[in-house]
Amino acid sequence: MSMEYRISNGLISAVISSQGGELQSLRRDGTEYLWQGDPAFWSERAPNLFPYIGRLTGGAYFAGGQKYRMKIHGFLSESEMSAGAVSPDSVTLFLESSSATLAQYPWKFRLFIIYTLKNNTLEIRYRVENRDSQTMHFGIGGHPGFRVPMEEGLSFQDYAVEFSREHDAFRVGFSETCYRDGKDVPFPLENHRLPLAHSLFDHDAIVLGNTGGEAILYAEKGSRRISVRFPGLPYLGLWHVPHKEAPYLCIEPWSSLPSRQGITEVLEEQEDLIRLPPGEICENAWEISVL
Repeated sequence: MSMEYRISNGLISAVISSQGGELQSLRRDGTEYLWQGDPAFWSERAPNLFPYIGRLTGGAYFAGGQKYRMKIHGFLSESEMSAGAVSPDSVTLFLESSSATLAQYPWKFRLFIIYTLKNNTLEIRYRVENRDSQTMHFGIGGHPGFRVPMEEGLSFQDYAVEFSREHDAFRVGFSETCYRDGKDVPFPLENHRLPLAHSLFDHDAIVLGNTGGEAILYAEKGSRRISVRFPGLPYLGLWHVPHKEAPYLCIEPWSSLPSRQGITEVLEEQEDLIRLPPGEICENAWEISVL
C-alpha cells in the first residue's frame, strides 16, 4: 500500500507518494499549483520517468543482444519506493532493482529521489547507482502537470511559457505516431515566449532542445507564476492531452528522447542515453519554484 509524505518549510508545502515517488501536491498560501489528476483529462499528476523516456518502437528494445519489452516512460511510475531519510522539509525515497525490473531492464541499480524544500523552491534530485558489472544505459526525467489557469478569472489562453533570452530553442522532430523522425527544426518564439493555446497539443507533445534550462509559466494579467529549472537536463517536453481543452500544462525536463520511428533501439547504441559505468553514481537535479 502506498504511503504519502508531507513536507513543509512554512512557505510552501508538498506531498509525495511512495508509488513512483510521484509528487501529489505543491501549495503556497493555501493555493494548489499542481494538477490534481482529473481522469476526465489525465489521471496522473507528476510521474517520474525511468529508465526510458517516451515510447519504444513496438514497446521493445535490445540490450546485451536480448530483446526486452517496456511500457512508455519505463516502470518507475508503477513501482513502490521505500523511504530513506525523512525530515520536516525533505524526504528521500529509493528503489532497488528486483526480479520485476530485471525482466524489463537488465541492469542492477539503486535509484534515489530526494525532495527538498528551499524557500519557495522544491528541488527534485535523482541519484542513480550502477550496482551491475556492466555499463548502464538509461534515461530519466520528470513529467509534472500544473493547473492552468492558476487563478480565478483567467483562462488557459491568458498564459505563456517564457524561455531564456540567451538561447534559440529547436523543436525535436516527431512522427504522427510520436517517435523521433530526425527532422528537428528551429522553434521561433514571440519575444522568447510561447503563448498557450489548446491546439498546440493536437499532435501530442512539443519537445524542445536548447531552451536555456528554465521555463516560466505565467499570465500577464495574473499574480502567480511557476518556474521550472533544469540546467542538467537537455530536453523539455510541453504537453496536455490532445484534442481537449484540458486545464493543465505539463512542463517535463528530460535527459533523453524516445525511440526513432520504425527502429527497435539498441540501448547501448542510443546516443542520447546516460551511460553509467559499473560502481559509479549519476546525480541530476531540477526544481520547481512557486513565484
